[in-house]
Amino acid sequence: MTKKQFEAESKKLLELMVNSIYSQREVFLRELISNASDAIDKIYYKALTDDRLTFDKDNYYIKIDANKDNRTLTITDTGIGMTKEELESNLGTIAKSGSQAFKHENEIKDGYDIIGQFGVGFYAAFMVADEVTVVTRSVDGDQAYKWQSTGADGYTIEPTEKDIVGTEITLTIKENTEEESYDEYLDENRLQSIVKKYSDFIRYPIKMNVTVQKPKDDDEKELEDVVEEQTINSMVPIWKKNKTELTAEDYENFYTEKRYGFDKPLTHLHINVDGAVRYNAILYIPENMPFDYYSKEYEKGLELYSNGVLIMDKCADLLPDYFSFVKGLVDSEDLSLNISREMLQHNRQLKLIEKNIVKKVKAELKKLLKNDREKYETFYNAFGRQLKYGVYSDFGQNKDVLQDLLMFYSSSEKKLVTLEEYVSRMPENQKYIYYATGESNERIEKLPQTEMVLDKGYEILYFTDEVDEFAIRMLMNYDEKEFKSVSSGDLGIEEDDKDKEAKAEEKDNKELFDHMKSVLSGKVKDVRASQRLKSHPVCLSTDGEVSIEMEKILNQMPDNQNIKADKVLEINVDHEVFQSLKANFDHDKQKVELYTQLLYNQALLIEGLPITDPVEFTNDICKVMV
Repeated sequence: MTKKQFEAESKKLLELMVNSIYSQREVFLRELISNASDAIDKIYYKALTDDRLTFDKDNYYIKIDANKDNRTLTITDTGIGMTKEELESNLGTIAKSGSQAFKHENEIKDGYDIIGQFGVGFYAAFMVADEVTVVTRSVDGDQAYKWQSTGADGYTIEPTEKDIVGTEITLTIKENTEEESYDEYLDENRLQSIVKKYSDFIRYPIKMNVTVQKPKDDDEKELEDVVEEQTINSMVPIWKKNKTELTAEDYENFYTEKRYGFDKPLTHLHINVDGAVRYNAILYIPENMPFDYYSKEYEKGLELYSNGVLIMDKCADLLPDYFSFVKGLVDSEDLSLNISREMLQHNRQLKLIEKNIVKKVKAELKKLLKNDREKYETFYNAFGRQLKYGVYSDFGQNKDVLQDLLMFYSSSEKKLVTLEEYVSRMPENQKYIYYATGESNERIEKLPQTEMVLDKGYEILYFTDEVDEFAIRMLMNYDEKEFKSVSSGDLGIEEDDKDKEAKAEEKDNKELFDHMKSVLSGKVKDVRASQRLKSHPVCLSTDGEVSIEMEKILNQMPDNQNIKADKVLEINVDHEVFQSLKANFDHDKQKVELYTQLLYNQALLIEGLPITDPVEFTNDICKVMV
């Protein structure tokens, strides 16, 4: 028996494959099971055109046997087998795919799709094995052959005995090292978990001897370990089943089995697409936010399968960030995989799938909003902030996708409302969509700046998330209605008699306002008579693009540039405080300066801004009390 060398592929190539191509050693079992599945598929196709063959699916299976004493792991299939020539061709030349050649020869397009593409998966066995032995008998011959190799130094082929058609691959598992334990690939629980992870939906039964506890014959209370053969894979994936066969409970059970979350999903999507890229998908909208959702540890992405074989645990390219809460999987026959089957060669196909998933998820959320408001609000309370980040990010390019999904608390409805609902209730003379920002709905309700807008009978949206105002600035308008903060210098409300009186008071008392402005030099841009205040003595408004709420948020960020809003101190000219300012201006400017400082600090407190010097503030209060 002569040892043969691998054709043209050097030791360096095999070492590269074993050490570099696959990111995890455990995928060797996925590759060998996929090859076994291909072998059974091939005999199925051959039976379609060969009258001598009949294909009874019950006779075809894959078997895994682990022998800890001998340190061997054997994967057996009842597939098509290989001739000596095919052994030479398929296993003697690295990176030659027998499956790929079979597909071309038989013009396989639909139905059972052959998984193997590159002819390298078999050699993943050398990541965990010192020696690999293949015993195979082809459906086209009576003679069986044994192929054996310890790696890059070559291989041998010799005749052997095998009673039935198929292939048996035996791996002599490596001894443990200080860096790595290989015993796990002989442990029945670990092997089951690998099969469940990668090959649960291979269409043929994967059998294995499993240890279970059963009552002893003579004593039902006493248990004993019994080894029995079990099928350890599910075979038919839920996404390949007809939707009419499945219940809501089936989808919920699958959600739990896949450990997508500890909650129950609010809703699910079962997608079957047969277009430019064919794919099936099961997607879920969770009820609760994962505890690490906004941490660096959270990984977005859907499970990605190719023909029922897991390719990626988290394929981030299938979901935009604003829908990163979606859980589930995608299975496609049309993916162009790289040599390790762990990455895609190009992402055009993924982009098509992602585009379709975005449409489907948005449609499902809109349906939930329309038909089950309570469920949608549960979802929105958990993930609404993420939608708003989506509007703000990428320079607003996703705002059209997301704007109809946004909700904000309403001053008049006392509940969450959509922008569409707000606009539908706007009076004919209302020009803007008004909003107010603050730490909570309760704080916003007490803001002095809301008085004039509410007095006009206009609805106000309450912004309590730090991203709200940034998102709205990016959105700019909805249904051709611009957004306007109640703290804006110009509210866009037509003047009434009171407004005109305020302006007259400001003109008549220009010296007083100028003096107050000089007292607050560097702190405010201006001091003016307010047209918005009704009962409160003072408030802050802003001129320019940066609001007070934005200032607070931006200055909490690391490496902040101390961004400041252009603040305006507004005085209610109908309030007793203003009358006191006027009365003291001519004969006691020191008191006016004291009142000015107090009013400014009062306005800061109303806005939730820190007082620069609390000690000075308390001393000023004491001066008033004396």
